[in-house]
Amino acid sequence: MSVPRLPDEKIGGRIMIGGHTMRESVLEIPGARLRYAVRGEGPLLLLVAGGHHGVDANEPLARHLADRYTVLTYDRRGLWGSTTDAPATTLATHADDVSRLLAALTPEPALVYGTSLGALISLELTVGHPGQVAAVVAHEPPVTQLLPEPARARALGQLLTVEEIFRARGATPAMRRFAADIDIDPADCEPDVPARVPGPGHLRSAEVHLTHDLPAIRAHVLDMTALKGSPARVVPAAGENSGHVWPHTCAAMLAGELGTRLETFPGGHNGYLFRPRGTAERIRAVLGSRP
Repeated sequence: MSVPRLPDEKIGGRIMIGGHTMRESVLEIPGARLRYAVRGEGPLLLLVAGGHHGVDANEPLARHLADRYTVLTYDRRGLWGSTTDAPATTLATHADDVSRLLAALTPEPALVYGTSLGALISLELTVGHPGQVAAVVAHEPPVTQLLPEPARARALGQLLTVEEIFRARGATPAMRRFAADIDIDPADCEPDVPARVPGPGHLRSAEVHLTHDLPAIRAHVLDMTALKGSPARVVPAAGENSGHVWPHTCAAMLAGELGTRLETFPGGHNGYLFRPRGTAERIRAVLGSRP
């Protein structure tokens, strides 16, 4: 597999990170401008973050992967360094954005690791643009349609409650409730991972996520027939410490539907943030260096 090359006209800032040059740029797409970053050498590996996260949140994980992969990260439209005049109201729009980003960088199928909402977007990419995905690791995708009742009703109810708190009290209490519902534990982290401090754009990005993405998750129905027929290798994954929350159950149900095993990753639902070194090791073990 050839190493993707970032066209010179698309190269923005260059930053040396851990011995690998990170190249930041912006891609113009219909209705939005996507900020993205590329670093490392090897097969292209796209990281799709969950929640309201993007390039910066994925940076520690990308740094640990850049010795084996050309790692691509990006901000979804409307979040952080990406702008939009047409916010995404469906996950298909996010998947189309990713498709355009991949098409701008490589003609070959890519490796993909997505977590939470990012995992659901990655699966939608695999369904809608199967020729662009060689293999996808879907870490705790909120595929609520696979949950048995009454677990499905409880999961959808939790998401709806978060949206209602947002409308009544704002983004900060809503995101706190969301984190509590899926048991996000910042203390479950690697020793050298610094505490996350909200930066510029945090509140705006959270508001976009709560306004558009959570309703899109509740409404989304993944085409399981198309997913099963995809030429891509689909790897359901879940955190070793998240067995008591419903996104973990979604991942387990997905593995059952696909007739494959559930791969276990370090930490909980947000292990990629708090355990990036261990997560990178598991990605390398599951995907290897080639599709």
